[in-house]
Amino acid sequence: MSQIRLIVGLGNPGREYEDTRHNVGFWWLEEFARSENLNFKSESKFHGLVTRGQVFSHEIFLLKPQTFMNLSGRAVCAIAQFYKISPGEILVVHDELDLQPGVARLKMGGGHGGHNGLKDIIAQLGTKDFWRLRLGIGHPGDRAEVVNFVLNNPRREERDLIGEAMQHSLHIVSLLIEGKMEAAMLKLHTK
Repeated sequence: MSQIRLIVGLGNPGREYEDTRHNVGFWWLEEFARSENLNFKSESKFHGLVTRGQVFSHEIFLLKPQTFMNLSGRAVCAIAQFYKISPGEILVVHDELDLQPGVARLKMGGGHGGHNGLKDIIAQLGTKDFWRLRLGIGHPGDRAEVVNFVLNNPRREERDLIGEAMQHSLHIVSLLIEGKMEAAMLKLHTK
């Protein structure tokens, strides 16, 4: 049974990306850190903003890679190797085109679905077997529009729905940290 020891929120650094759909992983992680009174600080050896703390009686690391999305694996691999965190103890929180805003899904493993952050993490870790918390952002309907879509801000109603999904998924973190994955999925996937 694996317990989550490292939670990674995916996004792009910089003010111009702050409110874009591609940064929902950052939004989620910032919200979680705020709820636990954890403050991020820059750690160059981990290529990101990192914080650690006791959460639900377990030590947990939070990471916001500052490498830009398509090099996220460099940061994830650096911290995982340093603290001897296995892929099965990692949760990556990211935006998901295949889910509508308002939907959050938890899964272990799988492909990258064209997501450059996941693609690089899989390449750097050498495995697909890590947990993902997928936050729906919807799809523009045309594959050629995807890059533009993820690098733009969601409409107000989409942002509200994404916010609801984030709040709903924050309620399962204690289960994830305790290694109760089935219970976490059940709670998240049935509203």
